[in-house]
Amino acid sequence: MTAMIHVSRPTGSIVLLELDAPPANALGQAMRERLAAILDEIATDEDTRAVVLTGRGGVFCAGDDLREAHGRDAAQTLEAVEGFNRLMDWVEALRVPVIAAIDGWCFGGGLELALACDIRLASQRAVFAASGVNIGLMASAVRLPRLIGAARAKAHLLTGAQFDPARALADGIVTGVHPPERLLPEAFHLAEWIASRAPLAVEATKRVIDGRAYVEEELPALAGSADHREAVAAFMAKRSALFRRG
Repeated sequence: MTAMIHVSRPTGSIVLLELDAPPANALGQAMRERLAAILDEIATDEDTRAVVLTGRGGVFCAGDDLREAHGRDAAQTLEAVEGFNRLMDWVEALRVPVIAAIDGWCFGGGLELALACDIRLASQRAVFAASGVNIGLMASAVRLPRLIGAARAKAHLLTGAQFDPARALADGIVTGVHPPERLLPEAFHLAEWIASRAPLAVEATKRVIDGRAYVEEELPALAGSADHREAVAAFMAKRSALFRRG
């Protein structure tokens, strides 16, 4: 079966991305190029206000395609790892929030992909591992400590051991754990909630949180925005606000 990423719109403002590369939804070179192209399209589509990223087949993502990695020399390995890291940076810097819906394996580069997303939800059958040390490399050595603190992160990063959704929730890696059949509905509900907020404010808030902008830089445009005026008018009229990203 050809590895691919399915792109759909559950609603007009939400994009669903589904990794589909059995058996492990590995991110080989073709999958990486496809994901980068999709991100480029989303970045310029102002109708998109949130993204849900998941994997098909009861698997989120098991990282690199080790069949491809087997044929790489040292220079090619370094190039592949650096290219993967740039792709993760692109996921993290995407204009709109990305929600990872994690079902099944979430190992190595798959965990890094999840960490590059803004919010993570897991199914009860998810299995995690910061498994870079298991294959003689590093993965998540920056994002995981930044998210959960160095002490907790080291327990995962230095052992490469698998851990369950309860541990992921306790450590703050995910914000919710759901039955498998409820995972996508819960992710869509969260995405729809985010999409209903003022989009310029959502995007500015994400930039500030990620350290790519300062509050003082973002506030003037928000204070003068049509969306802010609409929010105040809607409050006074006791109606729902209709934000138009203006």
